Amino acid sequence: MPQPDATSGNNGLTLLHRDTKLVAIDKPAGLLVHRTVLDRHETRFAVQMLRDQIGQPVHPVHRLDRGTSGVLLFALDRDTARHFSAAFADGMVAKTYLAVVRGWPAMAGCIDHPLRRQPDEAEWIDPRAELIPQAALTHWRRLATTELPLSTDRYATTRIALLELHPETGRRHQIRRHLKHIAHPIIGDATHGKGAINRAIAEHTGCARLLLHCARLEVPMPDGALLAIDAPPSGSFATLLARKEWTWEPDVDMAAITRGPFTPA
Repeated sequence: MPQPDATSGNNGLTLLHRDTKLVAIDKPAGLLVHRTVLDRHETRFAVQMLRDQIGQPVHPVHRLDRGTSGVLLFALDRDTARHFSAAFADGMVAKTYLAVVRGWPAMAGCIDHPLRRQPDEAEWIDPRAELIPQAALTHWRRLATTELPLSTDRYATTRIALLELHPETGRRHQIRRHLKHIAHPIIGDATHGKGAINRAIAEHTGCARLLLHCARLEVPMPDGALLAIDAPPSGSFATLLARKEWTWEPDVDMAAITRGPFTPA
């Protein structure tokens, strides 16, 4: 039976970058960034684990969903935290994600679809308040496709595709909600996909997680320099991408995109 990726290795969180202002980790799938009202029973959080690992306070400047893996940034002081939080809010951070979705989308496209604001778990919203949809924009490029011998719904097989995604805005759950909007939900997404399909693919591939990964962030440093931080897919996501059944698009250099150690067959 497939198992979700572990939340961390024996040596703690994987550090991707560290200087006097900033620490970047490769967040494993399944790990919360910090405690939330809806997950009171959890005892492990990236903030606490990283603080204990490096021996100093850390301040998260953005977030990744619990099921999403990849580059996650922490500032080492409050002034730096304000700088990076503003950079994310102002759209100055270039973000690259990888996702495996149901179906075969077009080779490339842009999802320009406003999203209604989703409050944080601890945020109280007056039930009479109207949450106005906010502008949201996500670009995608198709990297590879494959067809699994799984009969789902009315089809004898199940098509899936690997996408590279660049969200220009930072709405909550934007990529997951946008891909559902174009009828290509992310595999493993229990909220926006179909449970039966997710379970069948997890059983067939051995990858039982949300297949969404933040592979690269390009952030403006306080001194004006641009810092690029990469995180190759790991664990069961990397194993899935290494399967020989994938058909890669001719212009794709997967090793360059993921900075990974494998070469598609």
